[in-house]
Amino acid sequence: MKKQENGLSVLSLTMMALGTVIGGSFFLGSGLAIRNAGPSVILAYIFGGILIYIILFSLSEMTVANPSPGSFRIYAERELGKSMGFTIGWAYWTALVLAMSSEAVAVSTFIKLWLPQMSIPILGTVIIIIIIFINLLGTDKLSKLESSLSFIKLMAIVAFIVIAAYLIFDKNEDTLKFNELTYFPNGIKGLFGSMVFVIFSYAGFEIIGLAASETANPHKSIPRAIRLTMIVLVVFYTLSTLVLLPLIKTDELTSSDSPFVLALLHHNISWAGKGINLIMITAILSTMLAATFGLARTLRSLADSGYAFKFLKDKGDIPYRSIIFSGLAMLSAFSLSFFLPEQVYVFLVSSGGLIFLFTYLIIVLSHIKYRKHFGCPPKGNCQLPLYPFTSFFSIFALAFIIISMPFVKGQGIGLIAGTSILLFYYILYFCLKKRFR
Repeated sequence: MKKQENGLSVLSLTMMALGTVIGGSFFLGSGLAIRNAGPSVILAYIFGGILIYIILFSLSEMTVANPSPGSFRIYAERELGKSMGFTIGWAYWTALVLAMSSEAVAVSTFIKLWLPQMSIPILGTVIIIIIIFINLLGTDKLSKLESSLSFIKLMAIVAFIVIAAYLIFDKNEDTLKFNELTYFPNGIKGLFGSMVFVIFSYAGFEIIGLAASETANPHKSIPRAIRLTMIVLVVFYTLSTLVLLPLIKTDELTSSDSPFVLALLHHNISWAGKGINLIMITAILSTMLAATFGLARTLRSLADSGYAFKFLKDKGDIPYRSIIFSGLAMLSAFSLSFFLPEQVYVFLVSSGGLIFLFTYLIIVLSHIKYRKHFGCPPKGNCQLPLYPFTSFFSIFALAFIIISMPFVKGQGIGLIAGTSILLFYYILYFCLKKRFR
């Protein structure tokens, strides 16, 4: 690929990362984290932000030295061996395809509330085709649309913070005082249990690495985009949770309803359901757009390394073939949700959690070996503070979160499913090893 002279700016890269990260897992799934940890979930979001900061800057140091379109997959292959590059690339691609098929079901369900005459299979198919088409238009047009959708999500969070703050300080409103809250309703176990959901709410940040080769001046843009992304995420996540807590009791939160909707409805704000429903549609579409971008770049990298079908190789800046193939895979996975038994489909979709956590672990391990081989990136631009202590800390933290998954309701299946997919691709590599050049 040729160097991007007028590629993604710091702001475009940041908005694309935010578009990937701030999705249904935050607007809907954050209720589970808050229910488990109560007010102490604030500590979980801060801790999660620190952990993601370490992982991101581990990725950044390798990226500024070599902005490869395959990002962490390429670094894993170079530092940990071809089998790991093959395994993490295909497992990550598979997890994203399955996750986006699930998101297509979710967004279709939300849209059906506005268009009841449309069926979910038709809605989901049309949405995926539109997502593919927009990605085919190129990075520039995609980043502009993604920035607009991300801005809408950020403004929705700001609006909630303002409304919640008004309700808290309104003497006529029956809200809980901060000194009345039970900060550890389920003890330390609840705090640890919330970490799985919190880390998933940060998932998707690796898009920064996948977009590096299409970024203007990645040596400066990548670190700046990472700092800006992390500041926005930690501030917005903690502030919105902080003002949510006095509005509703944590034991009233459910896994099927947005905590923001429940909190506003609890205070007789009747338009909350429709308003958040519209935001959820925007959030999921934004996530699907950015995820498809990442899917195509990962698949292109696999094809360039000889780990995928030869017809998937693209010579131009836009990986048309990888985008179309990934889109067809999403359509196939989406159709499985209607043909497979629900338990089987849930098993497959649940694999994403473990695979994302494993990907982050591989990023840190790759970075440690990279630093042993090459030291700091070019120009001595060491970005990760307190290395190697921060790296070992992140390894311990990620391993702890992975080990704790079976003890968190609903996450045990994700551990088994994710491990199954990782083992499948790892074994497949050695079965096909002779075919790879």
